[in-house]
Amino acid sequence: MTNYNIGSLFKGMFRTFQHLVGKKATLEYPEEKYIPRKGYRGEHRLKKDEQGRMKCVACFMCATACPAECIRIVAGPSPWPDRDKIPVSFEIDLLKCIYCGMCEEACPCDAIELTPTFTQIATTREEKIYDLQKLMNR
Repeated sequence: MTNYNIGSLFKGMFRTFQHLVGKKATLEYPEEKYIPRKGYRGEHRLKKDEQGRMKCVACFMCATACPAECIRIVAGPSPWPDRDKIPVSFEIDLLKCIYCGMCEEACPCDAIELTPTFTQIATTREEKIYDLQKLMNR
């Protein structure tokens, strides 16, 4: 015969009852949406200026500051007289990205930002490599 501690048995049953009737931690997705905290760093986007043009001037500061080396930029001449160059190609590999925010802090033009978006689903790895068009239309 084994000795059972009745007090421990009742404590365990009480804890189980608390879990059954207590507040649920699981959200009923997609009816209930999770709202991230203020300052949450999610997926990237490139900003536009007041004239609707991209703010990025292809200075390579974000790519230089990125510890994960997930940003690739190819610069080209600018069609506008107020800047020397613009990115012809701008890619961010979000599977390599560690969402540290260094690119956002390093940008002298405030052209890149991390949004609170986190639920973008992809079925292939290529879908998580954001190009210039995808970054501008977010």
